[in-house]
Amino acid sequence: MDRTNDTDTTRRVEITARDGRADIEIDDARIDPSAVKAYSVSHLAGEQPELLLHVADRGATQWSGMARVAVADLSDPGPAAAVFLEAIDPEALERAALARSDLGTEPYSLTKAMLLQLGEWARGH
Repeated sequence: MDRTNDTDTTRRVEITARDGRADIEIDDARIDPSAVKAYSVSHLAGEQPELLLHVADRGATQWSGMARVAVADLSDPGPAAAVFLEAIDPEALERAALARSDLGTEPYSLTKAMLLQLGEWARGH
């Protein structure tokens, strides 16, 4: 689902973020924080800023008022992760993990090193 409000009217948006949570108001109407999984603000030169809200699936979430807001569902990362993991060469992963300078000697150190290595590869490092 990717819906964008069709109006060109911009609305007053206030976001107060602290300690891992954010209070969001649109035209002085407070948005229930438990209804929002994530948000992002973007602003390209010469264009109006845009607020993108990722809404939690709560069944009866309601929005009132008008705002230039795009609402999108976050996609399930599972299928992409499966494709990524299927492409990993086990021998290359083991070699890379064993060669890490942070490889420890405590229990599960090799597994931890492999997970760190996979994370780095996933981020393109």
